[in-house]
Amino acid sequence: MENVHAKPTTALWLMISVVLVALNLRPSMAAVGPLLSSIRGEVPLSFSAASLLTMLPVMAMGLAMFFGIGLGKRFGEHRSIVLALVLIGLATLSRLFLDSAAELILSAIAAGVSIALIQALLPALIKSRFSDNVSLFMGLYVTAIMGGAALAASFSPFIQVQTGSWRIGLAIWAVLAVVALLFWSAQRAAFPPLPQTGADAQASFFGNRRAWLLAIFFGLGTASYTCVLAWLAPYYVEQGWSAQNAGLLLGFLTAMEVVSGLLTPAIANRRQDKRSVVAVLLVLIIAGFCGLILSPQHLTLLWPCLLGLGIGGLFPMSLILCLDHLDNPRRAGGLTAFVQGIGYLIAGISPLIAGVIRDQLGSFEWAWWSLTAVVVVMLLMVLRFDPRHYARHIR
Repeated sequence: MENVHAKPTTALWLMISVVLVALNLRPSMAAVGPLLSSIRGEVPLSFSAASLLTMLPVMAMGLAMFFGIGLGKRFGEHRSIVLALVLIGLATLSRLFLDSAAELILSAIAAGVSIALIQALLPALIKSRFSDNVSLFMGLYVTAIMGGAALAASFSPFIQVQTGSWRIGLAIWAVLAVVALLFWSAQRAAFPPLPQTGADAQASFFGNRRAWLLAIFFGLGTASYTCVLAWLAPYYVEQGWSAQNAGLLLGFLTAMEVVSGLLTPAIANRRQDKRSVVAVLLVLIIAGFCGLILSPQHLTLLWPCLLGLGIGGLFPMSLILCLDHLDNPRRAGGLTAFVQGIGYLIAGISPLIAGVIRDQLGSFEWAWWSLTAVVVVMLLMVLRFDPRHYARHIR
């Protein structure tokens, strides 16, 4: 396949298009937390039910990953992503007109399925078109995902204040889908079909122990991300903060995720063994959760900063560990789709568990303690990812 490095201008427009697409992959979820108190004022929602607004789209993302690769092979990767962007835009825009919890949750599921289709296909495209610097460009892609979350978390409360409507605060992010569609549609020639592989790139991973280990690792890491996304702002509202300030704090955390998402893969790009980088990220997350529990009102920017730096780097590094296992782009894409599929099913349950803990115990602190224990387990798991043995585990 022609390498985009031969045409720097083509590579630049390609990467801009990938970034704009990736910006659409979190606002439908990230906008909900900061506006939750306003939404609950009009739509009857317990904390457990409200957690479904994060849980169900993440679960839908997990399930949809398993047919995303197949759709891409059938209709072409470029056309499939166009379809997914249209659906994300429509699901987001529909929130202008929703009046019940069921309709709100349905819009979240529709967005989640569409997000999964994009996330199943883009890693393989990146490995194929930017093969010399996969870590660097995966970092840009994942950073853009988290940048979309930062935008939505920070500005949704501001938009609500300016317009007097939480519905507009949720629906305005459909604009991002329109912009991404314009740029992505113009890049069709740059995305010829990916090379085929004789093996089934999806189903064969179900029997592979290393694929399951990678999937569980990704799922546990993403559980921290989804819980923080869903509950950090409500946690600080309960501490006496305004919804706007709590939203800005979540925006600050996601901004730190963006910084780490850019820097960490760049640091790891030339390292074959990336375990030490991942271990440092996990220690940062543990420190952040401990601070959030023990001293939420002191050093209030430090704890979200540590969490953001840890979570922001962990997300791309988890996917980069998958891509490093295999050379064939479509097969590597199949592995990342499998890992994300299982991983999002694991992560999707975590906001519901945290919401139930909050309803039963009256505090989010035990949810944060539980996540701290999970990250300690991940520190032990990361020792297994020795690149010298990758070929032995997955072919």
